[in-house]
Amino acid sequence: MIVAMIIACEVAFWVLLAAGLAFRYGLRMPRTGLLLLLCEPLLEIVLFAVTAIDLKNGAEPDWRHGLAAVYIGFTVGLGHSTIKWADARAAHRFAGGPPPARAPRYGTARAVHEWKVAGRWVVAALVALALLQAAVWYVGGDGDTGSLRAWQVRMLWLIGINVIIAASYTLFPKREPKREPERKPERKPEPAERR
Repeated sequence: MIVAMIIACEVAFWVLLAAGLAFRYGLRMPRTGLLLLLCEPLLEIVLFAVTAIDLKNGAEPDWRHGLAAVYIGFTVGLGHSTIKWADARAAHRFAGGPPPARAPRYGTARAVHEWKVAGRWVVAALVALALLQAAVWYVGGDGDTGSLRAWQVRMLWLIGINVIIAASYTLFPKREPKREPERKPERKPEPAERR
């Protein structure tokens, strides 16, 4: 049941996102579109409630409960940036908005960008870690929490990988390739004027 709920929440996330953008730009109803986009967090609340009820009813905590916590964490950490990304592209495509800004490619600007991306992933992992720890405490010492602890280890690895990637852009910044100076085309001598 938990896996089906996670899949339903993921499908509903994209349906709400598409509907919100369609109302906002296609039907020119920005308030309705914004209202649909603001319904996104309700999906995580529903999934959280279903998972808690499942554990309360005596279900053994397993990988599905851990996956639910991870899904909620990822939606909290990455959902807003995903919505902003899609909104910028829809505004450009359907409402004449400015083209979406591209990520910087070189130097300090790229390092800052990578730290922001890493920050979103770290927030996602920390939320998942907190939910997983809450589930461990909720189950108590009598239950088998090994699968929940395994998810916590994965989240710590995720944090480490993202920090390493961002730090690599800081320590070894990608440099813009040197361009050769443009040569002015040689001017052909004009033929002598006829007299």
